[in-house]
Amino acid sequence: MGVAVVTGSASGIGAAIRRRLEADGARVIGVDLRGAEVVADLSTPAGREAAVAGVLASCGGRLDRVVISAGVGTHVSPPSLVAAVNYFGAIDPLDGWLPVLRAGSDPAALVVCSNSAQMAPLDDHPYVKALLAHDEPEARRLADAGASSIVAYLGAKHALGRAVRRRAGDWGRAGVRLNAVAPGPVRTPLLAGDMAHPVTGAAIGKLSIPLGRIGEPEEVAELAAFLLDRRAGWIHGAIYYIDGGNDAEIRPDRF
Repeated sequence: MGVAVVTGSASGIGAAIRRRLEADGARVIGVDLRGAEVVADLSTPAGREAAVAGVLASCGGRLDRVVISAGVGTHVSPPSLVAAVNYFGAIDPLDGWLPVLRAGSDPAALVVCSNSAQMAPLDDHPYVKALLAHDEPEARRLADAGASSIVAYLGAKHALGRAVRRRAGDWGRAGVRLNAVAPGPVRTPLLAGDMAHPVTGAAIGKLSIPLGRIGEPEEVAELAAFLLDRRAGWIHGAIYYIDGGNDAEIRPDRF
């Protein structure tokens, strides 16, 4: 599988995807706050620049796979931090590594979104518009002026999914496939933090999951590995829900 980069590689879904890619023979360059080949803080523009530069220095001018998995949960405050990490901390590295992805072998990228992205009417929300306009100061201001980190999280994941879709045309013509996965509740440190929060924990506890359980990071990693593989060579610009049927039950008439 060549050379891959995984953000958020030290824990949770990112760590599971890293292990899965390494099992397939990839050399993985991890990016995280600690315990990674490239240590960087994706919540700041300078940290994102350092992440992009660190990977470029390590990859030898070529990347075959990019996985954007770093993120924080709804229990994190202030809300502007959620916006910074979950949207700008995803999009800036993704775009920054595109030139070396184009030099890769059957290059593909994958973004970890969330099935919660469509759980609120956010299409025309000013916060989402600021995110999609890549206006970080305004997006952070609106996030902190909003109700909570929950809104900041939902809006960031909503915008992230749209950003993936919006890139499908240009990325496809550049020869690079780009897809996303949208997990529901998965057994990770992020979920544990959300469950410990009095508001978000109660909301997650009320979720109806037809398959009767939360997911495991390795299950998301299996889907990610397939979407990054040449077997998925005609899958592009897609968002795959992996949530035990939660989204289908909430929104049965929309897809």
